[in-house]
Amino acid sequence: MPHIELTTAERRERRADAHHLNPVVLIGSDGLTPGVSKEIDAALNAHGLIKIRVFSDDRSARDAMFQQLADELNAAPVQHIGKLLVLWRPLPEKERSVDADRKPGPRDVKVLKFGRPGQRPEVKQLRVLGNQRLTAGGQIKRAKPKQTSPKKRQAD
Repeated sequence: MPHIELTTAERRERRADAHHLNPVVLIGSDGLTPGVSKEIDAALNAHGLIKIRVFSDDRSARDAMFQQLADELNAAPVQHIGKLLVLWRPLPEKERSVDADRKPGPRDVKVLKFGRPGQRPEVKQLRVLGNQRLTAGGQIKRAKPKQTSPKKRQAD
């Protein structure tokens, strides 16, 4: 498979994003083995942008590894500086299973609290959980009544 081509602006942006990253995969004296290629592929699937450290002193061998990895894994070669290689591949779409029985989760609600006339209202961001409701006054209440013990229910 041919590797992905990046424009110079895209390459510059990827280099800037990779600056703070630590190497994820280390290539030792055995060179580029199938196991190492598999690990690099897994790291690209997980992160998208990775750094690889090669412990070989031969620059031409490192350059050949860089091109071979880009071709095999359908990745874009971003940077080869010293013994570090930077590869990028877009992250694959993750499959999301739709659960019909799933109940609603927490939701964020903005509440306006009006003060004196002529002043701006205060905006509060509240998180309302699935078993809660928001009252007209901007307070959070439990949607379900609290359970009482059978003895207390019997006494009433």
